[in-house]
Amino acid sequence: MDGSCLGNQNVDENTPAAWSVVVVTGDTGLGRGSGELHEEFAGIVETDEGNDDFIGATVGSNNTAELSGFAAALRWLLVEGGGDSAVVRADSQYAGNLACGAWKAKANRELVAHVQALWDAVSELRTLTWEHVKAHRGHRWNERADHLALRKAQGEIPIPLSFWKPGQR
Repeated sequence: MDGSCLGNQNVDENTPAAWSVVVVTGDTGLGRGSGELHEEFAGIVETDEGNDDFIGATVGSNNTAELSGFAAALRWLLVEGGGDSAVVRADSQYAGNLACGAWKAKANRELVAHVQALWDAVSELRTLTWEHVKAHRGHRWNERADHLALRKAQGEIPIPLSFWKPGQR
């Protein structure tokens, strides 16, 4: 999963930010192309409290996009993910450590509480861990997630996987 924000300075509720999730089975975690794409999806960081998709983000930022991506991945695991163990790979140590409760939130508290509640719910059903991957270092599935999130934030259609190459933004 990944998050993206356009112009990540002086952010507000109208700053374009998006997240994406790439669900892969059989991946070794090294990012060299192993594994099989199961599903991919992306969305916009919702900052309107009146919207059904609002989960606590008050601004569009890279951090709220990363946290929203974690929430989407965890929701997928609750609804679609079966009962096998799961690893969420992310390039945001901030989001990963907040999601699993290793760090205490100093900002984005409502959003973090939502993500932590999802983490707890998924953890009751299966073994759940997260792993940090380095951003923009050629990890195939992280690069794909970055592509999807960036395109969503820009309001553009992503390049289909069959035509996309890692590192292509």
